[in-house]
Amino acid sequence: MKKIYFLCTGNSCRSQMAEGFAKKYLGEQWEVRSAGIETHGLNPRAISAMKEAGIDISSQTSDLIDTEYFSQSNLIITLCGDAADKCPIIPKGSIHTHWNLEDPAKVTGLDEEITAAFQQTRDEIERRIIELAATVNS
Repeated sequence: MKKIYFLCTGNSCRSQMAEGFAKKYLGEQWEVRSAGIETHGLNPRAISAMKEAGIDISSQTSDLIDTEYFSQSNLIITLCGDAADKCPIIPKGSIHTHWNLEDPAKVTGLDEEITAAFQQTRDEIERRIIELAATVNS
């Protein structure tokens, strides 16, 4: 089974959403996980945004990078500059892709503005996962 790893700073929003969409779109031939260079807990707004899209990520956990899984991953996708800069050296034979996505958890303002930021990030991640699935599953 192929392995994909989504990495972000705190494994609380972007990588969690990517894991949820990848499980939906990549199919059973891929083992999907996400992790962070730190753990910040699963963001409730990420859970809500994904629920709106029909995906339940509430049982996912905020995890540190598992070096064994990392070294066995076929595809490693970093979702922020911090993760790209601090992640371990990409293993030989693994493909690394970087998606520089804004962190919706850093958005300030009215509740509607913060919610919109999470929805925009969610929609961008879904778009990229659909494109990825078309490439890796063809």
